Amino acid sequence: MKFPKSKEEEPTAPGQLAIRKRSRVPGVMVTQFVEEVPQGKSHPDFSRKPIALTIQEGKFAVFKAIVTGDPAPTVRWTRNNGDISDTENYIIVYESVTGEHQLQMPNVAVDQAGTYKCLAENEYGRAIVTATLNIIEVGFKKSKELHESRTAQREQPADFKKSLRTRANRPKEERKDGEVDERFWELLLSADKKDYERICAEYGVTDFRWMLKKLNEKKREIEEQQAQYIEYLSNLRHIEIKTPGCAQFEFEMDLRDPSAKIFLFKDGELVEFSSDTSEKHSLRQIGRRFIFTVNGLSPDDAGLYQVDIEGVNIFSTDLKIPNVDFLVKITEVTAIEREDAVFECVLSAPLPKITWMGKSVALVQGQKYDITVSEDMLIHRLVVKDCMLVDKGIYAAVAGIKSCNAWLLVEADNDSDKREKKAARKTTQAGGSRTDLAKIASEQQAKLQKEREERKAMLKQHQVDQAAETPDNEAESPVELPVEPLLNPLAQSAAELILQTSQNPKDKPKTKPKAKPTSVSETMIEEAKEEESEEEEVLQKAENKLDGSGQTVECEQHSEQISEEQGEEKNKRVRTGPLIPDTVIDQGVYFTSGLQDVKTIVGHSAEMVCKISNANYDGVWYKDGKQIKSTDDLMTIKDGALHKLVINNCTEDDNGKYRFEADGRKTEALLVVEDPPRTNQDDLTKFSQPVIIKVGQNATFKLSFMGREPIKVQWYHEGEELLDDINVKIEKSSSHSCLLLTKCQRKDTGEIKLKLKNEFGTTEAFSKLIVLDKPTNPLGPAEVIEASSSCVEFKWRPPKDDGGSPVIHYNLERQQIGRNTWKKIGNTSPEAHYKDTDVDHGRRYCYRIRAITAEGTSDAFETDDIQAGTKAYPGPPSTPKVVSAFKDCINLSWAPPTKTGGTNIVGYNLEKRKKGSNLWNQVNPLEEPIKAKQYGVKDVVEGIEYEFRVIAINFSGAGEPSSPSDFVIARDPKKPPGKVIDLKVSDSTYSSLSLSWTKPKEQEGVQDEAKGYFVELRPAENTEWTRCNSHAIITASYTILGLKSMAMYWVRVVATNEGGDGEPQDLHNYIIAMPPPVKPNFTDRKMKSFMVVRAGHSARVNINFEASPMPTINWLKDGMPLCKHVTVSNTEGTSQLLIPSAERSDTGVYTIIVKNMVGQETFSTEIRVTDDPKSPGPVELQENVPGTLTVCWSPSPDEKRDDRLHYMVAKRDSVKQTWHTVADRVFNNNFTAVNIMPGREYNFRVYAKNDIGLSEPSESPTWGRVSKKEKLTFSMPEPKTFNFESPPTFTVPLKTHTSPEKYECYMSCAVRGNPTPYVTWYRNNISLNTNANYYITNTCGAMLSAPLNSKSENEEMLPWRCSELS
Repeated sequence: MKFPKSKEEEPTAPGQLAIRKRSRVPGVMVTQFVEEVPQGKSHPDFSRKPIALTIQEGKFAVFKAIVTGDPAPTVRWTRNNGDISDTENYIIVYESVTGEHQLQMPNVAVDQAGTYKCLAENEYGRAIVTATLNIIEVGFKKSKELHESRTAQREQPADFKKSLRTRANRPKEERKDGEVDERFWELLLSADKKDYERICAEYGVTDFRWMLKKLNEKKREIEEQQAQYIEYLSNLRHIEIKTPGCAQFEFEMDLRDPSAKIFLFKDGELVEFSSDTSEKHSLRQIGRRFIFTVNGLSPDDAGLYQVDIEGVNIFSTDLKIPNVDFLVKITEVTAIEREDAVFECVLSAPLPKITWMGKSVALVQGQKYDITVSEDMLIHRLVVKDCMLVDKGIYAAVAGIKSCNAWLLVEADNDSDKREKKAARKTTQAGGSRTDLAKIASEQQAKLQKEREERKAMLKQHQVDQAAETPDNEAESPVELPVEPLLNPLAQSAAELILQTSQNPKDKPKTKPKAKPTSVSETMIEEAKEEESEEEEVLQKAENKLDGSGQTVECEQHSEQISEEQGEEKNKRVRTGPLIPDTVIDQGVYFTSGLQDVKTIVGHSAEMVCKISNANYDGVWYKDGKQIKSTDDLMTIKDGALHKLVINNCTEDDNGKYRFEADGRKTEALLVVEDPPRTNQDDLTKFSQPVIIKVGQNATFKLSFMGREPIKVQWYHEGEELLDDINVKIEKSSSHSCLLLTKCQRKDTGEIKLKLKNEFGTTEAFSKLIVLDKPTNPLGPAEVIEASSSCVEFKWRPPKDDGGSPVIHYNLERQQIGRNTWKKIGNTSPEAHYKDTDVDHGRRYCYRIRAITAEGTSDAFETDDIQAGTKAYPGPPSTPKVVSAFKDCINLSWAPPTKTGGTNIVGYNLEKRKKGSNLWNQVNPLEEPIKAKQYGVKDVVEGIEYEFRVIAINFSGAGEPSSPSDFVIARDPKKPPGKVIDLKVSDSTYSSLSLSWTKPKEQEGVQDEAKGYFVELRPAENTEWTRCNSHAIITASYTILGLKSMAMYWVRVVATNEGGDGEPQDLHNYIIAMPPPVKPNFTDRKMKSFMVVRAGHSARVNINFEASPMPTINWLKDGMPLCKHVTVSNTEGTSQLLIPSAERSDTGVYTIIVKNMVGQETFSTEIRVTDDPKSPGPVELQENVPGTLTVCWSPSPDEKRDDRLHYMVAKRDSVKQTWHTVADRVFNNNFTAVNIMPGREYNFRVYAKNDIGLSEPSESPTWGRVSKKEKLTFSMPEPKTFNFESPPTFTVPLKTHTSPEKYECYMSCAVRGNPTPYVTWYRNNISLNTNANYYITNTCGAMLSAPLNSKSENEEMLPWRCSELS
């Protein structure tokens, strides 16, 4: 049999084509049925495809699509693993105007989530597109009634009166999951423990014990879900209004998959966000920190914000925007320095706290700021204490999304008496509102109170109307409002708060005074306690008796009462015998071990034991003051000094106080006979047996019990408490309880638990409910095992739920693609596998599979199209490996291909090729493929090199060949090589090691030539060798990288060839990862030994050195350790000393000491920290000696702090009028100037000078004569007339010029005369002044002429003449 080679074309059955086409819209799969579409016709395609939806449960979902094609294609909608035939939940609409095909889902439910498919088909092809619907579940819906009630409320909204419920219709205070808004749990999961009380009060939850238990369960669930996507989650900061109009919340998180998608929801609706912080919603990531920002806040932005990662909730936070405004805004305040400044404002509604901001920074209560609020929470005040000039700026008050701001102006204290010393803090305050804030607040409070009274009157009138409409037995039931409006009590005005809830304790008449609640939470908790029924109050008290150890507080109180009674009896006790004198030491009989309180259970035995000091004394037992006589059930036993009271088969009558007396001494104890809930063992065995029913039937569970009343009875289903409902009926009595579940469904299958509890303990009984139903549909996708021209074999997954009965058969139907009929195949085995042999080559088939159990038949699962005989060729196998080689045989092995083409691999073809040849030869016969994955090639010639490749074969034919193997020589195995010679270390560093060696010698018959080498390394602390190179190297040298600095290693080299590895050659000693030892040496040739740094600037000293091994580096300042603010950074070969902000005290000599095992080296540099010098004091001039002046000045303030400070003197006199230096580096405060000329004025300037530069000068007063103003008179001489006219003359005559042909020639002359003469140029007695071919200029009597056009040689020889005319 021959297998054809793989081809690119895919043959199909005659008359049937399936050609893939590219759609204009991404994500659309188009299949064309014909080879060529007629002109003017087209196959179906989508111009608009339905998009994926993420929508909240209960909303309206719609998929829209626009289809093109000629003829007009038929459009149908399907759902993967689901049915859309329900016309109530799925509505298919076609809009003829817009051409849209719509799939509408009103009131979408959670079970409708999944993948939907839109198919458009005509005679020329088919187009398919899919879209995903994701549903966000809100709350816990435990019954269909609740779901329908929500639907009715949304479709027909009721008015305010109809939404009220009476107290009689309200469920019990003890809640279950479905009665608490899901927002409550989402907030608790992300809240701090200190906020639990507030959140519970907002949502009306008062059963804290139940809340904590349920919260722990939810935390475990959410942590398991979060662990799939995140590795770290911390620093959860809830949403806050940071600045007016902007709110932020943030947290730190590490994602397992950085590409995981992050979703933001507000009240369950998906919110789009971007990284642009100017957008409405933005996300900014800084490292592991995620910051979400909401800009442009409005009242609509209030709500619950959730962050999800791939559908798992990570963080939830509630944004509350109070509905409040400013009645009185803060105003500008002008304060004097060290005075307090006050800002005040009045709000329109009570608010316990607002945000104060100064210079865009939130302010907090502290030493600088005092933030207060009035009792009515309307007046808010900010006091800026001890105002300084730096406190000047804009201050703002922010209440929700409202804000107001004003300036704080701080004026300097101009008191001249206090300029030289620091002013004391003033006790006065500046600012504050000039209006009567208390009056405005009281008027607003009265207005709010009036609105409350009007609201209360409205509610009372509604109660009267409600009472008239309801029956007599319900007429007195008070009105109940939903708890949800309490979610944000501060976000609404007082009038709105009264409108939403009638549970405000202020609105209720109080029969006795109570403590005023200190917070909103306490107010709501107090209100909830007042509304509890008497039965619930008793139950709550019973639960509150339990402390942390399981003992009851009642028993402790009882013990205290017993102790008091014992004390009273001790005071009244009188001994029967004679009194013992004080001088007698003998104490008589006393108790070495007294009675202890005993607890037992009804029907069990109890034993009370005490021990006296003398065994010869008998005693008497008492119960409740009456002497006890021994009976069968009540036995007194004396065993020496040990006395026992044994009570058999205890009953409740045995409860009491027992006393034992001996010789006037007594001990007492309490016997408590507890009666916890108990059941009969036979009844319990019967109850534990599973209850098996069918769907729609009723299930009954009943169990009798006994115990001290009252007994609290609770029924649970899968850990969730059951309460009376439409399908749940619970019957309770003092001796038994019965649970009736009506119209059971398959989802009701699970564990049933009965919990009995009284004051003595808890008992639980377990049973199981099994509801039988037809199985769910089998699961896909179908996995094709074989799809050949003769058969189609595939398998699928069994149903997710078999309905409580095992699968007996699978029923199959088959449809050939292109036909409308389904062929019944019949029932198959219970295995989820089928092989169809009745197929036509190239045809496509679709199968419907139904599971059959004893309870019925499931819905059908429809497989995808499966084509019989598809030509899918296998991929290339792995590269063949040479197992062994001999002169007459080479053994090879390989691995199968990863891609089998959808069918089984039936064999392999093996090909060989000689080295240097391009021709591949078949090794095995084509008719006999190799079945195994190994083969021995015997058709080889000794000494020839070969390479091999393998081709896999399946039912479609032979696939692509594998990569060629390495060349192998057909010869017998070689002997392993010997040891390498002269192994040594050629170089080493802290992280690398270089080796070199000589090739081992060959010895015929003993060791052959080495073809490669392996370098092996072993750390000193390990025993195993590791190879540094995975493939053998051919060079006789190698560098090992990645060593640990200063670590100890053993090294060896192994030679290898085709015969195997030789013996390893080790180094004679271990090696240490370090370079050769080098004494520390500084490498910089020019290192600064002196450095000047300006104060406040940073100072850096970089020292480069070389040393091996790594030296220790130590810096000293003036021989002492460095200060804490000086940092030193050391790297390999470099050390840096850094003073971030230098001060004058940092001046000194800094020394670095570099030291290692070889030696040490030191270097010192002086750092001088200084600043621009301050100017000297006033300058004075004194003339002690004629002709000299002594310049004196006050020293500069920096003279004492800078020992290198000196002065420079500059002088200026009235003649030169320039400053020049007359003295420099003057270290005292005077200087004598010489050569002072009388009659001149002198000025002197004195500069302070240091290493940084010069100061501003201090200038002396002017020294010299005092000039007097005199009147200047002079006489003007009589003017004389002169005649300057002269005739024109040539001062420079023309010269003869010889110029080459076609070159320019310049001729010049000079002339003078007064008045200025007129010059004319002549050539051959012809004037040239008007000839444009000559360039003529006249500059101050110098004449220049140049011909612009070339002339012949004869013309150039003609005479030129220049004449002048005056």
